[in-house]
Amino acid sequence: MKDSNKRNFPTGASIESNDLQLDLGFDKPRAKTRVVVAMSGGVDSSVTAALLKEAGYDVIGMTMQLYDHGEIVAKKACCAGIDIYDAKTVANKIDIPHYVLNYESKFKESVMEDFADTYLRGETPIPCVRCNETVKFRDMFQTAKDLGADCLATGHYVKRVDGPHGPELHAANDKNRDQSYFLFSTTKEQLEFLRFPLGGLPKKETREHAHRLGLTVADKPDSQDICFVPDGNYAKIVEKLRPGALEEGNILDLDGNILGRHQGIINYTIGQRRGLGISTNDGSVLYVIKLNPETHEVIVGPKEALARKDIPVHSLTWLGYDDEKATTYDVTIKIRSSQTPLPATLKLVDETHAIVTLKDPEYGVSGGQACVFYQGDRVLGGGWIQSV
Repeated sequence: MKDSNKRNFPTGASIESNDLQLDLGFDKPRAKTRVVVAMSGGVDSSVTAALLKEAGYDVIGMTMQLYDHGEIVAKKACCAGIDIYDAKTVANKIDIPHYVLNYESKFKESVMEDFADTYLRGETPIPCVRCNETVKFRDMFQTAKDLGADCLATGHYVKRVDGPHGPELHAANDKNRDQSYFLFSTTKEQLEFLRFPLGGLPKKETREHAHRLGLTVADKPDSQDICFVPDGNYAKIVEKLRPGALEEGNILDLDGNILGRHQGIINYTIGQRRGLGISTNDGSVLYVIKLNPETHEVIVGPKEALARKDIPVHSLTWLGYDDEKATTYDVTIKIRSSQTPLPATLKLVDETHAIVTLKDPEYGVSGGQACVFYQGDRVLGGGWIQSV
């Protein structure tokens, strides 16, 4: 932080700072500004609710129930039964109303079914993005508005900046925690209603606030797994949702020669090199180059066959404004959340399609993944990579 003396948070110290964005931008008293906080039961959303309450806002906590509590879910996931309990415990601690929204059917239809179908198309899904753009930033939005909320706040590490043409989405200050990749499909209308108080903080400082506020989740581990995929076994979930999905087929080289058999294309992703179960005479390393869902074929080849410079994108979400709109942009892009942004040229084809041309080839580009566009720290938008 800019003022290191505030890191220890002595009793009575001000929590207001440029990094902690508690001024939500409303021209009325905080006590009359209603903020619904999406509380997942983790430390980030819990601290968000507690800090906003401490800052004087009228805070309501809201937690999504996404699946039957009796089902086995990943231990390091979000929105499990224990998470609902933790969210309610925090809400009681800071003395705010708390609601649990049963979105089981919505979640299954919008996220889990899409997850299975994307794998069956030979693509690689990102269910966390689908969850944000459907049940979280669509259904929860409406419920928050029904409760008379002025805004919906979340614990995401991302920033909302008031720009000259309207609110902008920016990457978090802490690049190791930045979650802007997962929020690229946020619309301008949603961004008007959203607030991200933690976007300027490092995670260490968030936990310090949790300890200072006496929250039981202060040392709770971060969620790391896809919430409905126990033990990372994607194939098992797809088979459960789509019986018969594990259909056998051939593993072929680029010339069509059969190198082996597989137990279902859903066990493979573009760029994969481990676990293929095949070997070459010369000992060369093979990678998954393509998945053929129609013929149930896995195509493998050398790494150089993965190289791509042109990436077609569909279902575009654009966060730029008409006053600054062009056809071609110099940008950096991410096709994976944790990667260093790659320099590229973005060409908007129409309202829903774009072509990204990378400065240098990238390897392992998979259909179904997100391609997110940046100018500096600002998110210009993004879309879904089209299979080629």
